[in-house]
Amino acid sequence: MIRTELSRSAPTFSRAFSQSFTRQRDLLPTTQSPIVSKLDFFNSVGGKDKQIPTYRLLDGVGKPLEGAKLPDIDKEYAQKLYKNMQLLPTLDNVLYNVQRQGKISFYHGEEATIIGSAAALEKDDEVLEQGQYREMGVLLWRGFTIDNVMAQVFGNEDDTSGKGRQMPVHFGSPEHHFHTISSPLATQIPQAAGVAYALRRTPSRRSQNIAACYFGEGAASEGDFHAGFMLASTIPSPVLYIARNNGFAISTPSTEQYNGDGIASRGPGYGIDTLRVDGNDVLAVLSAVKEGRRRCLEQGRAVLIEAMSYRVGHHSTSDDSFAYRARSEVEDKKRIDNPITRFRLFMESQGWWSADAETELKARLKADVMKAFKRAESLKRPQLGELFTDVYGGQEPWNIKEQRQELTGLLKKYGEIWEPWRKELGKFRNKGQDLLNPQGK
Repeated sequence: MIRTELSRSAPTFSRAFSQSFTRQRDLLPTTQSPIVSKLDFFNSVGGKDKQIPTYRLLDGVGKPLEGAKLPDIDKEYAQKLYKNMQLLPTLDNVLYNVQRQGKISFYHGEEATIIGSAAALEKDDEVLEQGQYREMGVLLWRGFTIDNVMAQVFGNEDDTSGKGRQMPVHFGSPEHHFHTISSPLATQIPQAAGVAYALRRTPSRRSQNIAACYFGEGAASEGDFHAGFMLASTIPSPVLYIARNNGFAISTPSTEQYNGDGIASRGPGYGIDTLRVDGNDVLAVLSAVKEGRRRCLEQGRAVLIEAMSYRVGHHSTSDDSFAYRARSEVEDKKRIDNPITRFRLFMESQGWWSADAETELKARLKADVMKAFKRAESLKRPQLGELFTDVYGGQEPWNIKEQRQELTGLLKKYGEIWEPWRKELGKFRNKGQDLLNPQGK
């Protein structure tokens, strides 16, 4: 049973945070959208001078809003949500430092939106995401392990996402119905409409599965956004578009990206059921995505959910966000509206969490991540010949054969006599012998 009031004997953490939270936030950092506790999708343009409201269930100190209908969850499920939310920043911190040490080339690191939506989807719903790279939490929720994550970012022989051929954090997993991430912005939006249409045309999956497509407000500025939405709305296709509006895209404030009322205002123009949700409220996201998924299946049509949040981290390890926003602004947002803190306070109010549990969880997660990191760092890269496999089905094209032959010739000429190449070959399993001596002679 979920309690609807903060416990009078709430832990010290709850009391201290509540005292520092001097006022109830009734607006979000990136919008002047009013807060509502009623789950209400819309499919028409609102009245004059009215902004689209934002659906929320928990306020900033984890207390349910008046009239809020909370999802039916128990202690075990709430703890699973929370542990997955805490795992994301733990991985972020370790991999951010690893990238700064030069051990991986790139790292891109939001919690309530990702975990709440992942929990609301079925594990065989198809997920497409590109351009933001933050949906690792969906994979982790579905059973993708920390070892799998580390293998991919290091590109070692255990990498099941791409055998070391993709940039770090460009995950993919057919087993987990997660389509491989690629860098070009917004390409997944029309692709998701096509995937959803294929699901609709497949008898065994029709009315069973949807395509879920994540993208940021920056991607919504691309032409592919409109192409994808037009495709999804006219075919139509059961695709759930989840727009994560965190206020900055790569480095451009949302105020400079569009002049309308966010991304949600675009849904009705395509005849798409739409909702704006507080992306820092995991329970609101969970409820919103569940209802959005139901509508996709029932109507066989696209649905749009815009999750409003604030990116407190840098866009990636290639970005210094303090060049375009004040450090004090970021620290203020972290203090007054942290999605992990908000849900922890709610759990404490239910008697489901404690300071001791928090300490144990953080220590265990850090140990698990560091163990996986050390293991991944010690493994070799895949065989060099894997560079040419798994790209095409059927007979191998002539250009792939030529590229393999060219590389083999260069290895024979320079692989043993030029130190940089000899050193690099040593990082691969079999040191390139699968190309130099394919018959094992």
